[in-house]
Amino acid sequence: MRITSTSCICPVLVCLCFVQRCYGAAHHGSIKVTRNQTKHIEGETEVHHRPKRGWVWNQFFVLEEHMGPDPQYVGKLHSNSDKGDGSVKYILTGEGAGTIFIIDDTTGDIHSTKSLDREQKTHYVLHAQAIDRRTNKPLEPESEFIIKVQDINDNAPKFTDGPYIVTVPEMSEMGTSVLQVTATDADDPTYGNSARVVYSILQGQPYFSVDPKTGVIRTALHNMDREAREHYSVVIQAKDMAGQVGGLSGSTTVNITLTDVNDNPPRFPQKHYQLYVPESAQVGSAVGKIKANDADTGSNADMKYTIINGDGVGVFSISTDKETREGILSLKKPLNYEKKKSYTLNIEGANTHLDFRFSHLGPFKDVTMLKVIVGDVDEPPLFTMPSYVMEVYENAKIGTPVGTVTAHDPDAANSLVRYFIDHNTEEDRYFTIDASTGTIKTAKIFDREETPWYNITVAASEIDNPRLVSHVPVGVRILDVNDNPPELATDYDIVVCENTKPGQVIQTIAATDKDNSANGARFHFSLDEGLSLNPNFTLRNNEDNTASILTRRRRYSRTTQDIYYLPVLISDGGVPPLSSSSTLTIRVCACERDGRVRTCHAEAFLSSAGLSTGALIAILLCVVILLAIVVLFITLRRSKKEPLIISEEDVRENVVTYDDEGGGEEDTEAFDITALRNPSAAEELKYRRDVRPEVKPLSRHHPSSSLDSIDVQEFIKQRLAEADLDPSVPPYDSLQTYAYEGHRSEAGSISSLDSATTHSDQDYNYLGDWGPEFKKLAELYGEIESERTT
Repeated sequence: MRITSTSCICPVLVCLCFVQRCYGAAHHGSIKVTRNQTKHIEGETEVHHRPKRGWVWNQFFVLEEHMGPDPQYVGKLHSNSDKGDGSVKYILTGEGAGTIFIIDDTTGDIHSTKSLDREQKTHYVLHAQAIDRRTNKPLEPESEFIIKVQDINDNAPKFTDGPYIVTVPEMSEMGTSVLQVTATDADDPTYGNSARVVYSILQGQPYFSVDPKTGVIRTALHNMDREAREHYSVVIQAKDMAGQVGGLSGSTTVNITLTDVNDNPPRFPQKHYQLYVPESAQVGSAVGKIKANDADTGSNADMKYTIINGDGVGVFSISTDKETREGILSLKKPLNYEKKKSYTLNIEGANTHLDFRFSHLGPFKDVTMLKVIVGDVDEPPLFTMPSYVMEVYENAKIGTPVGTVTAHDPDAANSLVRYFIDHNTEEDRYFTIDASTGTIKTAKIFDREETPWYNITVAASEIDNPRLVSHVPVGVRILDVNDNPPELATDYDIVVCENTKPGQVIQTIAATDKDNSANGARFHFSLDEGLSLNPNFTLRNNEDNTASILTRRRRYSRTTQDIYYLPVLISDGGVPPLSSSSTLTIRVCACERDGRVRTCHAEAFLSSAGLSTGALIAILLCVVILLAIVVLFITLRRSKKEPLIISEEDVRENVVTYDDEGGGEEDTEAFDITALRNPSAAEELKYRRDVRPEVKPLSRHHPSSSLDSIDVQEFIKQRLAEADLDPSVPPYDSLQTYAYEGHRSEAGSISSLDSATTHSDQDYNYLGDWGPEFKKLAELYGEIESERTT
């Protein structure tokens, strides 16, 4: 099967078409395509022939955008088996077959029925086959071919990103790249010049230029000044067909803005300025403005103002307003027209961001001169001091001078001044002032302890212009005089324990004084001198504004007296000194061994001595022991040969009998048992206590006879000699007992008699742990131990 086409447009196709036509003419106008065949002839064997194929065109071309009334002829299919008798049928399948492309099944002519657009679809793939119309069997294998849509110049170039907005710094070098624009053409870039685009500038010359091939826009002039022109609108054209006549074109707009650089120094519009400032202007306030012009914008126009010289450098200051770029002139010191009427300032304005590329255009600063004229203002009186502090003693009489304030008119007129007190508060009514002299006096009697300080406000005005008033604060300190006696700091609750020892501190007292430290910080405490010596308590001055109360007795009893009153005299160190008397109440209380108060109420002896079982047992035990001692003593007296009672006829000595039972356990003068004690513990107790001896014992005359070096025999002889020489001793036949074990015993004396006057190692603290039943017994033995210690 052969495929012929009449659309041999390109030179290659023209040549191929020419060869096809010539070759076809030599074979009766057809290109034969052979295929493998098998013949079956009767009587002959099967013969295999090598398949023969003719030239097969596999590509057709059809022009896009065909607008003719008739279908566009595409090409022709022809099989070598076609004899022209209509027995061969041509079939076309594939993309667009039957809709876009139709074929004459008898002649094989292919036509396009629709206008095609290469930009939507560039080619179509189809299949052609020749079959026997009678048997419907294929005469040749199916052939594939392509119909390509041939491009025509039907699409103009387009700028997809336009319009453009771009910036370039002013004063840039000529040829500085600004932007690259790109136009796209939908036509086939591989066929002809339909998609070959060139660029040109339609608007924006002579400031900018464009590269025809790349589309790069560049500056075309030197030193383009933003201050002269800032915005430019450049129109760029893109034309296909390499710019030839008949080509299509598209355009876009590029908006170019010149950005600012610091190429303009600041300039003051004038070289001399004059400013009027009244002398009443407040320190720190803005008194004027000044501005230097700068053609640049943004940070390139930022500047700083400074006062470089002039006689007003210390009086004025200048700062820069960042928003308006103005210099704000402020007052640093108060103005005085009477002292100086004008000032001269040289002010400089300089850029803060410099571009050294344009330093040759500088300097980027400018200087102007400002003259400040001080205006005369009628000012209020001026006090000599910003504030006053005065003093006056309390209890001073009404009308006592406190102090004087002074003010004067600062103006040249020097008008007279009138003084008065602003009665805005109650404190202002406690003082008066002389309107002419400014002397302040008291209007009441003050008490420092009530109010130690007063604050008032004094005003001064000119007599000629009372509306001009100035004020000054005055503080009045009330000085102290010693008019308050000292007092006890608090109401003391003083307790003394029954078993307190003499000289023990039971309370420390302090005093207060409403006067200040100069008249009341040094206190002296003493007992009332008008009373007799107190036998129970005494007072000790601690020299630190406190005093201590001490006991003078060894023991106190609630049952005898449960409350004592102690008058105390307190004096201060003021001039003259003041004193006061206070009475302290002291309660007698029962305390624990550690000093804690148990009770302060008076109790019966039996109830306090032992209602518990343990206390009763202890008392009964003591009674039994005493009875045993009495029985033993009677037995010993009866066993003696001589009668206990001496007959009246016995002339040796008269015995006077006193029927006296003694004072019980508390009577320590009834009998002296020192002679029965261990001599080591009684070496200092040589005198008897029942009868005071008139002569000294012999042991005093013999210091060499030490108790540590004598034995029992020597000890007894020494005692006998003392008794024989002492006229105050009992009769010779009286009982003398010597409880002495000897010096050589390592165990020492185990007699209970020795424990009465010596320090016992026995500790009765364990009785406090036996419970409340033994509480009274523990208290009794605790008191006995306390008495021994005392």
